Amino acid sequence: MIRLLQIEFIKLWNNRASRVLILSYFVLLTSIALVAAIKFDIGPIKFHLAEIGIFNFPYIWHFNTFVTAFFKLFLAIVIVSMMANEYSNKTIKQNLIDGLSKKEFILSKFLTVLSFALISTVFVFTVSLILGLIYSDYDELPIIFSDLEFVLAFFVKLVGFFSFCLFLGILVKRSAFALGFLILWQILEGITRGLIRWKLFDGDTTEMIMGFFPLQSMFNLIKEPVTRLEAVQTVADQVGEEINLNYQVHGYEILIVFGWTAIFIYLSYALLKKRDL
Repeated sequence: MIRLLQIEFIKLWNNRASRVLILSYFVLLTSIALVAAIKFDIGPIKFHLAEIGIFNFPYIWHFNTFVTAFFKLFLAIVIVSMMANEYSNKTIKQNLIDGLSKKEFILSKFLTVLSFALISTVFVFTVSLILGLIYSDYDELPIIFSDLEFVLAFFVKLVGFFSFCLFLGILVKRSAFALGFLILWQILEGITRGLIRWKLFDGDTTEMIMGFFPLQSMFNLIKEPVTRLEAVQTVADQVGEEINLNYQVHGYEILIVFGWTAIFIYLSYALLKKRDL
């Protein structure tokens, strides 16, 4: 497995575009720390973003994993480009001639997906821990290490999304078309939600059904954290509104994403096995 990973990372690092995208991705992940420096000081109005509680433990695990998940598109581009380059440069054919089986080839790609997800998760965990230790109002260990299920959900979300991108890269062979298909799929899920809501079921039932669709199931792993913020809850109470949402990470949601991950990897292998390279 280490040999397969080494082969993949050598390919990626020798590709200038992939190298720039990977470095840009981790720079963006780090940039969330800059949020702590945002201050507004206009006359009597003084506002420091870090002071409203977004870096408090355990809320920071929820907030940071939700926000940084949007940067995953950078690595999605790397993954679909990785597959496109295999076809355009004919390295996939050369790898198979050199003795790599199709199963090993898919395994090497999946190990790359797992590595990207794991490194991203460790990186976000480390940055969040440092920010929390600096800015959080709470420093008790049980509080610091509570709600870590959001970090697990972040990892599962990335593995599922990157596996989908890998499948699209193998299916379409061209990175631009694969990314276009990804956007099209997002639009189709949105249209499907609208049709189900309009013609068939109420809002809750529609959301339950959409939770079984690939992209929506990945999004559902980490719910939006803004309404959970204490400052937002306080404002809602003052205007007579009650925000009572379930922000938990549910086991069945993780299983759905794992199911889609297995489907995407199997379909990737089935496509590769069927094709005459």
